[in-house]
Amino acid sequence: MTLQKHKRIIISGGGTGGHIFPAISVANALMKIDASTEILFVGAEGRMEMEKVPAAGYKIVGLLIEGFRRKFTLGNIKVIFKAFKSLALAKNIIKDFNPDAVVGVGGYASGPVLRQAAKMGIPSVILEQNNYVGVTNKLLAKNASAICVAYDGMEKYFPKEKIVKTGTPVRQNFENLSELKDEALTFFNLKRKSSVVLILGGSLGAGSINKCLSENIDMLRKSDCQWIWQTGSYYYENVKNLSGGNVSIHEFINRMDLAYAVADVIVSRAGAGTISELRLVGKPVILVPSPNVAEDHQTKNAKALVEQNAAVLIPDNMIAKELIDTALGLIVDADKRKVLSENILKMAEKDADKRIAEVVLKLINNGYEKNY
Repeated sequence: MTLQKHKRIIISGGGTGGHIFPAISVANALMKIDASTEILFVGAEGRMEMEKVPAAGYKIVGLLIEGFRRKFTLGNIKVIFKAFKSLALAKNIIKDFNPDAVVGVGGYASGPVLRQAAKMGIPSVILEQNNYVGVTNKLLAKNASAICVAYDGMEKYFPKEKIVKTGTPVRQNFENLSELKDEALTFFNLKRKSSVVLILGGSLGAGSINKCLSENIDMLRKSDCQWIWQTGSYYYENVKNLSGGNVSIHEFINRMDLAYAVADVIVSRAGAGTISELRLVGKPVILVPSPNVAEDHQTKNAKALVEQNAAVLIPDNMIAKELIDTALGLIVDADKRKVLSENILKMAEKDADKRIAEVVLKLINNGYEKNY
């Protein structure tokens, strides 16, 4: 009897938490199905995946790759050189690791790795979490084996026969949040009887949100609320000295389950991964879409919830005028909070990570011929 060899899978991409945490969730789902699976991450040197992936227990190697500037600059010549170098390195990584499949989650590293995998006859899976598709995934889709999406109607971007609607994987299901309330109060050193507003600007941070809060710090301090403020890595040093009293400032929150457990109102950007988490969390949400994304897709993400009366939307250019007053108004409006919570929970999608893992394993088990 011939023993089946353990599977090897490369997961490539990153850049932001919206790419990294779904990738780690898929890796965890693969390991849960078969603990003998070997997983290698491929990221971009200097990006946050080089820290977050090892912290999650997985090996990662980095490519010297970065994104093109939108305006023509001499710096783009260097970017092109790095892109060609990354293609060669990606090919060597694939040869050395000998994967059975490659998964691209978005971010700079996905392009070279999935392109080389296609040339080498290795099945590849693309994760597209947004309802707008970027240039890289459009180009990669032609040779992808399967494309896992979170929204209906994606056949306008991808070949219909390759699309699998799986939803967006998140860090965890957050089903036990109510049981974590006491632990969360202790973790963040909060008072039980005072409401909590959780501010999230994404893993790298949101300049407009941070600017609004820092300029109105006296208003926060005078409120009856407690504020948990995640600044992101780019902004923490500039505002950390404002922490104290009822304002708790963090560069990054590793225990998001505790933050969600203790929050009465959540203010957040509207990335696809974040939206998927917030649906599972089921707390009242104020969404402030980032304007610095392709085709304003975060606004599209947010409007999908607003249309179901499942979130409040504040445009980025209205943050200074509306954010704090809207958050405080929602704190005192228990009926509105209840409606928002009920409606966003109705939109929750569970087990997306497991569904994506099953797509990957199905491709492997169906067999194929490598071209090297």
